[in-house]
Amino acid sequence: MKLIFEKSKPGRRAGSFPPNELPVPEVPSALRRSDPPRLPEIAEPELVRHFTELSTRNFGIDTGFYPLGSCTMKYNPRVNERLALLPGFRDLHPLQEAEGAQGALELMWRLQEILAEICGLDAVSLQPAAGSQGELTGLMLMRAFFADRGEGDTRRRVVIPDTAHGTNPASVTMAGYELVGVRTDPRGNIDVEDLRDKVDETTAGLMLTNPSTLGLFDERIEQIREIFHGAGALMYYDGANLNAVCGIARPGDMGFDIVHINLHKTFSQPHGGGGPGGGPIAVRKMLEPFLPVPAVVRRGDAFALDHDRPKTIGKVRGFTGPFGVFVRSYAFIRSWGPALREMSEVAVLNANYLLARLRDDYELPYDRLCMHEFVLSARGLKREYGVTALDVAKRLMDYGYHPPTIYFPLVVPEALMIEPTETEAKETLDAFVEAMLAIAREAKEEPQTVKSAPTTRPVRRLDEVKAAKQPVVRFGFEAHPGRAEPVAVEAPKVAEAPKGV
Repeated sequence: MKLIFEKSKPGRRAGSFPPNELPVPEVPSALRRSDPPRLPEIAEPELVRHFTELSTRNFGIDTGFYPLGSCTMKYNPRVNERLALLPGFRDLHPLQEAEGAQGALELMWRLQEILAEICGLDAVSLQPAAGSQGELTGLMLMRAFFADRGEGDTRRRVVIPDTAHGTNPASVTMAGYELVGVRTDPRGNIDVEDLRDKVDETTAGLMLTNPSTLGLFDERIEQIREIFHGAGALMYYDGANLNAVCGIARPGDMGFDIVHINLHKTFSQPHGGGGPGGGPIAVRKMLEPFLPVPAVVRRGDAFALDHDRPKTIGKVRGFTGPFGVFVRSYAFIRSWGPALREMSEVAVLNANYLLARLRDDYELPYDRLCMHEFVLSARGLKREYGVTALDVAKRLMDYGYHPPTIYFPLVVPEALMIEPTETEAKETLDAFVEAMLAIAREAKEEPQTVKSAPTTRPVRRLDEVKAAKQPVVRFGFEAHPGRAEPVAVEAPKVAEAPKGV
């Protein structure tokens, strides 16, 4: 497929601006271009065909099964999109005064109340823009809490397990804490004996996902809570895996004091492409004074933005948060209503069904019932046939499936992390299983087929080392980096800007 610049021909246009009599503003000489911008020149039919063809090369949940472990890539009901596009929501200016935005503020307040109930905690801020920012916000709350108690200089360490999401250690470091790792035991739980020696009066808290990235619910969570709360430390819950426990178990009841929620994972915000996301933070009452401002509050029958929070950590995002995400998530939750528990139950059922059908052909590192996701290993295939987890993932693309997460969590060699979600039909799950079983057979009988995959995709196997070291991210016009010979490109025939510009 040619790039749009390669299709460009001087003088062709996809449209033109209507004439106007507005004065041309004087541009300061320091800001003026010396040459016209090198924009592609192409007719409208070719432009439409180009972007239509480009769109067919994207893979998303609307085009196929997307079993991306730890990311909950579920179907997003179209009714949620319609609601987010209602004029009263879509056209509302972020600086609109509270009196003229009562509907939006009420939706946000009600979403806060729902999320507090789901988490089993007391107060919520919707402001963080994503799970990673929710993590950082939670750790900032932790710092503010201990500083207010006069313990800010002593509690400098945060514990995370070796199965943690990659953003956890990054957030700990960004928040100015010292990172303390803890091992996983043979059943996939936190190793409590290893943990006991690492928690004392210098510990600020724990960052934990439960169920973990292994897809396992920690069987010793009550002991973990006693260890941290007994030392005066806090417990932080990474809500990336909340899709497994909604309506079944609440993080607050497990002992967690701070929870971030990935709205774009659990509650139906379209996920991928860099955003938008939503990472609200829920906390116990003792931490509420430190939440970001402005806080959305209810005063009688009206709703308002409260900036009068002397102990707040301040603003962590522009305005009050990603409002379109709130509308979609609120609609999703209200659609489920009291049956939200069923969402998680079906997600867990689907994952265990896949696990039961695949466990004999791939290694199972932890032989337990899983939650909403599970981790297999291609270690046996690599040892016996030279086929790696990467090869399995690439070959899945030939069968029409997006690959699962691979090589994570790091405690499992050749990891394949699979999450089916609750929105997939049994027929889809069965077809995915057949593809995985076929790849396991191919690894034994014709391993080179798997190792050379993908063979039917527009882009074949890449040299990923070279792509990382010599990325080509722009059109080079006269020459492309990495090519032996310069590529001749027809130069513009005119120096002036196109007519109408």
